[in-house]
Amino acid sequence: MRSIGLKLSASACALLMMSTGLVQAQQNPMRNAYFGETHMHTMFSLDAYIGDNRQSPDMAYRFAKGEAFDIGGVTKQLKRPLDFAAVTDHAEYIGEMYSTITPDAPGHDNDDLVTLRSLESLEQKQEWFYNYVLKNARENPTPVHPSFFAGPGTVKSAWQIMVETAEQHNDPGVFTAMVGFEWSGAPGGANLHRNILFRDANVPATPVSYIDLNTEEELWEWMRIQEVEGMQLLAISHNSNASKGRMFPDTDSSGNKLTVDYARTRRHYEPLVEMMQIKGNSEVHRKFWAADEFSDFENADSIQDNSGRQFHARDFVRGGLKAGLQREQELGINPFQFGFVGGTDSHNGLMSDVAEDTFIGGHGPEDGTVERRRTAGVGGWIDGKDLSIGSIAGVWAIDNTRAALWDAMKRRETFATSGPRIKVRMFGGVDLTANPSDPAAMVEQGYLLGVPMGGELAPAGVAPTFTVYAEKDVDGANLDRIQIIKGWVDVNGDVNETIIDVVWSGDRSIDTAGKLAPVGNTVDLTTAMFTNDIGAATLMGSWTDPDFDPTEGAFYYARALEIPTPRWTTYDAVRNNLPLLDDVPAVIQERAWGSPIWYQP
Repeated sequence: MRSIGLKLSASACALLMMSTGLVQAQQNPMRNAYFGETHMHTMFSLDAYIGDNRQSPDMAYRFAKGEAFDIGGVTKQLKRPLDFAAVTDHAEYIGEMYSTITPDAPGHDNDDLVTLRSLESLEQKQEWFYNYVLKNARENPTPVHPSFFAGPGTVKSAWQIMVETAEQHNDPGVFTAMVGFEWSGAPGGANLHRNILFRDANVPATPVSYIDLNTEEELWEWMRIQEVEGMQLLAISHNSNASKGRMFPDTDSSGNKLTVDYARTRRHYEPLVEMMQIKGNSEVHRKFWAADEFSDFENADSIQDNSGRQFHARDFVRGGLKAGLQREQELGINPFQFGFVGGTDSHNGLMSDVAEDTFIGGHGPEDGTVERRRTAGVGGWIDGKDLSIGSIAGVWAIDNTRAALWDAMKRRETFATSGPRIKVRMFGGVDLTANPSDPAAMVEQGYLLGVPMGGELAPAGVAPTFTVYAEKDVDGANLDRIQIIKGWVDVNGDVNETIIDVVWSGDRSIDTAGKLAPVGNTVDLTTAMFTNDIGAATLMGSWTDPDFDPTEGAFYYARALEIPTPRWTTYDAVRNNLPLLDDVPAVIQERAWGSPIWYQP
């Protein structure tokens, strides 16, 4: 409020702000948990359109806010509206899609687009998509627009619709519609995609695509230019399990050894990584983390059957976090210091449609029937039975506004869940009280004397204590346990890790081998039902690192697990009187991952 030489009381200021429409939602300094979607495609994404997606950005936001829609003859509606969402259509080809969709747009009557609009069979659509998109993006080191591209004006028109739609649906304090897009880098078929989110509606005239800029370094330079012009934006790397070892590399895109400038730039522009999406879980894989008893979770093995993708430990987030510690030891700065979020990457316009019991696929006819989900899959990507339902992003923010949510993402005070709205929090500090008994007191002390998830511990000679809290989804399963995963790098540059069961439900204890007994299993596979007779609604505890070495860099993150529940494939089988698939799990343990806290010597 501009000073006019007049002093007003707090109450008078509040009345004035109300009369001028300046009131914001009441802020909570201890922060609220907000759930939302950070990765969603509508008909402005060519691969979604060719998969029969006719959901506009407007329809996607309406679905996020609770409206029901008919998708392929099935009525879909979220059980609870989201708090926030972002449409992140591929920047590549949005101009072409504007020409395809809009009758009076330049290029609408182009023969190739007439053909696109008339494709009927799945085989025709797959062939068209391969010829015009996949072949260009994955086999051409410098992809180009197809011949039916009608010019940059179509890109600007499509982007204007996306931005204006977010503006129309943004309702501070009630529902936040964030402006975003996806840069879909895929050199040699390696998934290096990033979702770009803006803090407000101060955005460029057009987004930038992989056709415009072919490397992540060029993307960051473009982001730097936008910052110079007054915009605020961040990038979220995603689907690292399909990156062919290139998402958390030892070299830059030119093959040169990583530099301090690379590390500093990436850390600035990419504070977050997507932990999980419809194409699987990117935390860990059982092949490389056999000692982690919960690593066999939505591993999406069939990704390796396409585009020469073979899993590496460095394709997974925990591997990337460990590599970041090594690079920090060499360079003095960590390029892979990521917080965690989740998204679906669904191509049917259904924001955060992450209920296991109502999954209908996410790619139109490719996985839109029970038969194709069981016996076929998404061409060029993954078998249908390996699909996950996707993930959801959680953000601890002072209120439900663009600025507050974006600021929380920037500082990495975020978490991801495999679908259920589990809340998870962790604080770290040398002065935190062990064995907290009250969640509110734990949070207040955590902010006062420690750092939250995403934060950095100050150098100290005393071992830090970590306090953790998790709360079940009010409509979901009880909780099994909370774990803390620690990774650290020793003086020889070797990276180590350990997993600690911090607090758990029921009358169990750690055995002589250091393992906690399973929580049990109430799932009835004949009915796809479970009961909450085991587990706990909330869990809270603490852990002080007994092996802390003040000279060793480390990260710590919390993982909260539910009791076992049916996987979507089990719901599909029971609903349709089919046998269970014998090569995918019938039950899973849904989970939440809190962003790491780092210790830097």
